[in-house]
Amino acid sequence: MLISPFADGVIALLVGYLFGSIPFGLILTRAAGTQDLRSIGSGNIGATNVLRTGRKGLAAATLIGDALKGTAAVILAGYFGGPNAAMAAALGAFLGHLFPVWLNFRGGKGVAVYIGILIGLFWPAAIVFCVIWLTTAIVTRYSSLSALVASVVTPIFLWWFGHLALASLFAVVTLLLFYMHRENIKRLRAGTEGKIGK
Repeated sequence: MLISPFADGVIALLVGYLFGSIPFGLILTRAAGTQDLRSIGSGNIGATNVLRTGRKGLAAATLIGDALKGTAAVILAGYFGGPNAAMAAALGAFLGHLFPVWLNFRGGKGVAVYIGILIGLFWPAAIVFCVIWLTTAIVTRYSSLSALVASVVTPIFLWWFGHLALASLFAVVTLLLFYMHRENIKRLRAGTEGKIGK
């Protein structure tokens, strides 16, 4: 019996959510014996907050793990369900990272997963995102602003190269990223946002 495209999409969304909700930052810091990641800094589970523990290696491992869980969800769903399932899994992975059910829906801000799902769906856009992030970070030294600028450019880049469905998906994902960075945006406007290296 064939599964309908709608059912495929729902399954892919749920599978993506489960992948995305794996809290690598929390798992790695607990394994390393550091204090509860949610009790320091911003309280979220992403690589930026892991860096506040002073463990650069753990932060790098968290960044890689968070990115690759998004990539894995997309590739797996695409293999079994095709391009639409891959996009559903991408959205699910992003939502899972932001709002993991096992952590009372308090997750990370989504930058690493954003890159990971880009790698799985259209890797040239992931390179563009990283180049823009790095350029903006060098000029402004604001990590949050770099992510916001890169995320605005991403759907435009996808649209420009004719990937209309992906552009629509990443327009939604970018809005979610902005929502998760709402406090950073307030601090940027107030001039109180912390800079890289300080």
